[in-house]
Amino acid sequence: MTAWTPPPRSEVAARMHAAAEADRAARPERYRLGADAADLLVEKAAATHGVDALGDPRHWRPGLERYLESAAEDGRLNAVGIRNAQDAMVGKLRARSIFGRVLRENPGVAEREVAPPIVIIGGWRTGTTFLFRLLARDPRFRAPRPVELYAPWRVAKLSPAEREELIETQAAEPNPLHLLNPSMAAVHDSGPALPEECVLGMGTTMRNWALSSTTRLDSYARWLATQDFGGEYAAHRTMLQILDDCSGRRWLLKAPAHTPELAHLATTYPGVCVVHLHRDVVETVASGASLFATYRSTYSDEVDGHDVGRFQTEQSELWFRRAVEFRGSTAARSATIVDIDYRDLVARPEETVGLVYAAADVDPPDITTMLAEHNAEQPRHGKGKHRYTPEEFGIDPDALRERMRFYTDAVAEWTSCQVS
Repeated sequence: MTAWTPPPRSEVAARMHAAAEADRAARPERYRLGADAADLLVEKAAATHGVDALGDPRHWRPGLERYLESAAEDGRLNAVGIRNAQDAMVGKLRARSIFGRVLRENPGVAEREVAPPIVIIGGWRTGTTFLFRLLARDPRFRAPRPVELYAPWRVAKLSPAEREELIETQAAEPNPLHLLNPSMAAVHDSGPALPEECVLGMGTTMRNWALSSTTRLDSYARWLATQDFGGEYAAHRTMLQILDDCSGRRWLLKAPAHTPELAHLATTYPGVCVVHLHRDVVETVASGASLFATYRSTYSDEVDGHDVGRFQTEQSELWFRRAVEFRGSTAARSATIVDIDYRDLVARPEETVGLVYAAADVDPPDITTMLAEHNAEQPRHGKGKHRYTPEEFGIDPDALRERMRFYTDAVAEWTSCQVS
């Protein structure tokens, strides 16, 4: 049986993990998880603005407790992982309280118009990041960077020049994730200056699909599948309204985690242009499993490749079924949807990118030049090649293709009906 093995830790990473474990041994009370830790984290998050600023606890308390219970029971977290889970929840709660304060102090923010964004979705590892960061080079679009997603209220106070100066300052510092897990740069490069998935700014209702991918959170993921994300997408819109800089640029967003919530996306942003990427399902699920096994190995010393493959298969099936269901819904009628085959994006990028511009009703720039500049600055495999096999994650290619036939048959129908 082929087994996935975690990437070796660098000396710097090993020292950081050892220091965290030593701190846990000396001060175990700082490393609590589970529902009984919720009050402590709420107190920490509400230290500045008070608990009342968090609003009705029925909107966020269930998700907070579900997350913490799952992190404790399912996560298999090391000391670094526990602190990361705690910090994530404190950060989301603080963002929630600040969103509320911004709206109370500036009620006009909620009235700001948000033009229909361009949103790139699809299964994990379908070329969404490449297309997103390529299109972000177009000055008519605005693709958010991490600081804008983590602290939109902070960025909103800055001039464009100050914003770029802040991002450049952050980019000059070592990347914390890459210090802890250097292999992440090859699997999914990230950093303050790179456009990033808008799910980084989601979760103020404690509902965020991305959380269940980067950390083992099986029971939390099962709970998410039963939840209404309407409030979460309302908060997403608020985030964009806070970030509005009156430049008139159209939002360019990207996140595979929008795939199971397309009805909420279309309802929140009538007229949204959805760019849906598709790739061979074995490549999609296996590559996604490799990505998240690597990610999870930052926060856990007990990552089982076959377990990740099982989770990735189940989650992908759920997401794909919801995407297929969306296409036949009334909510889909308000959206413009363009389907992109990953193979076309690789083999015929100019023509394929042109389809996106046509769907978005935007005159295309010189795509050939844009591609050349992008590939020169962010070359494929520029920080190492991402290597994996389905077998490392317990994936039987033939069985997976049969299981996902409902989706691949639907994709074949969508692309055959699409007018280029």
